[in-house]
Amino acid sequence: MKSTILDVTARLLLPWLFFTSLFILYRGHNLPGGGFIGGLVGASGFILLVMGPGLEAAKRALRVDPFSLIGVGLLLAVLSGIGGVFMGNAFMAGLWLPTFSLPLLGTVHLGTPLIFDIGVYLVVMGFTLAMIFSLSEADS
Repeated sequence: MKSTILDVTARLLLPWLFFTSLFILYRGHNLPGGGFIGGLVGASGFILLVMGPGLEAAKRALRVDPFSLIGVGLLLAVLSGIGGVFMGNAFMAGLWLPTFSLPLLGTVHLGTPLIFDIGVYLVVMGFTLAMIFSLSEADS
């Protein structure tokens, strides 16, 4: 059964949920949150699209195969750990760039933990969407 209210709400909430997930991702590499929760929040916007306008609308909005997100995320997570090895540290040792300040973000800490969190974000988002898309196709 189609619901106009759900269709419109899903389209309006998708950008808000996506940018909220990016905020959670960025905030989480220093504080609670991070890639896992951010990936789930980001995927929830596309899940709303599946429930409202439908599976094809969600796939069009995503523009990328969910399995590609999983592959890129795994690659980023592994590459974030290799940097420590090249610097003479253990695998997955954190490496940091010098901190700097930005007007809206405050003090910015960039390093390999953020790259790892981005990898986790992509894996969680890709896996969640692959599962939901697969279940939606089976239902049709």
